[in-house]
Amino acid sequence: MTDSYNGSLSKMTATADAEGQVAYQLSLGRDQIDMNAWLGQRLALNWNGTIHCCACGRHTRKSFSQGYCYPCFSKLAQCDRCMMSPETCHFHLGTCREPEWAEQVCFQPHYVYLANSSGIKVGITRAGQLPTRWLDQGAVQGIAIAKVASRRVSGVLEDLLRQRVADKTNWRTMLKGQNPLLDLASERDALFDEFDRRILGLAEQFGEHAIEWLSADATLSQRFHYPVLEYPTKVTSHNLDKTPDVQGRLLGIKGQYLMLDSGVINLRKYTSYQITLTKY
Repeated sequence: MTDSYNGSLSKMTATADAEGQVAYQLSLGRDQIDMNAWLGQRLALNWNGTIHCCACGRHTRKSFSQGYCYPCFSKLAQCDRCMMSPETCHFHLGTCREPEWAEQVCFQPHYVYLANSSGIKVGITRAGQLPTRWLDQGAVQGIAIAKVASRRVSGVLEDLLRQRVADKTNWRTMLKGQNPLLDLASERDALFDEFDRRILGLAEQFGEHAIEWLSADATLSQRFHYPVLEYPTKVTSHNLDKTPDVQGRLLGIKGQYLMLDSGVINLRKYTSYQITLTKY
C-alpha cells in the first residue's frame, strides 16, 4: 500500500515539546504530512521539472534565493542582500526596496543568540521565531543572549561577536550528530567580557534601549532531540536539478534535511519545486 502526495515544496514545520523532542510536518497541496511517522519507511521524491515562484506564482526555469523567480528576487526587500547581512541595512539611506515591508519586519525586536549545531555559532532572528530558527538549523542547544530593537542592530552586534564565534553551520558535521553539548551560558559570559567596551559603544550609537542583555535568569534557553534512527557516517547529498527522482529509507530528520539510506536532501533548498512524495 502506498501513500502519495503532490504539491509545491516548502520547508518543513518543526516544533519541540517541553522535553525538546522535535516533530516535523510537511505541507504538500492541501495535505499535512506527519514526517516523524515516516521514519523507517521507504519513500520516493519526484520533481516534475516545474518551479513556481513562492511570491508571485509565475513559472520560472530557475529558483533564486530558495523559491523566487528572478523579477521577484530583484525587487523584493526580503531578497535583498541586507536580509542575509543585516549590518548592511540601507533603510536609513532612503534606498530600501520596500519601506513599508521593512517597517513591519525589520523594525521589530530581534534576538541575538548562540546555538550548538555543528559547534557553537552566533545568529539572529526575529522575536517570536525561537525555537523555530534553532530547529531549522539542526541545533541541539540554543540560548538567546540579547534582545535588540531592530534587525540592523542585531546584524551589527552579530558582526561584532563573529570575530570570535562562527556564524555558519557546517551542515555535514551537523548531520553526523557528533557535536557534544556545550556550556552556552559560559560562552555568552566570555563574549560579554571580551567585547564589553565595544558593546557599550553600540549602545551609545543606537540608544540605551536598543540592546537588552539577557541575564542567566531571563535567558531563553533550550535543548533538542531530533527524530533520527541512524546518523550517516559519510554524508552524500541528493540534487533534484541533476537527479529529479530520489528514493530511499528514511533514517532521520534534522534541520530541514531528510536523511535517507541513499543520501540526504535539504528540502528548503528546493522551495517552490513541484513534487510528488510517495511512501511505500
